[in-house]
Amino acid sequence: MNKTNPTVKALWHAFIAQHPAHADTPMPPHFYFCDNEADANTCADLVVKKIKQATAPSMWWYDHNKQSLPKIGDLFIVTDWQGTAKAIIGLTKLEVVSFNKFTAAFAFAEGEGEGDKSLAYWRKVHKAYYAREMKAVDAAFDKNILVSCEYFKTIFS
Repeated sequence: MNKTNPTVKALWHAFIAQHPAHADTPMPPHFYFCDNEADANTCADLVVKKIKQATAPSMWWYDHNKQSLPKIGDLFIVTDWQGTAKAIIGLTKLEVVSFNKFTAAFAFAEGEGEGDKSLAYWRKVHKAYYAREMKAVDAAFDKNILVSCEYFKTIFS
């Protein structure tokens, strides 16, 4: 069983102290972006700097993990790879789009500050990511998979 890093609760309590209207809000889920340490840490840093303001999990991931889609206004705690809390984000917009219909605007928002933030770069790295997560359970990437385009705002760090 994974233990929650104490910084997650500490960040949440610091947020509550500054935003007492959330005093009765349960602590939100926490997670890191990506599937490797370097990218997870880079993304966490970019969220803190308010550069990364979107993410794009596949609908396959939601189905495979029996998770429901988040809702506008939902809060999440972003951590680095080690589980150290870095920021609290709030979901501002969500739309489900086919992988092959992504826009350059979303690629730029979700581009994570790496690469050239172009749609071509976004497609290349995300196709590889989705293929890796699906391969782990013998599923195959398809350019028509649906992706949840989740825009967020960094509200506390």
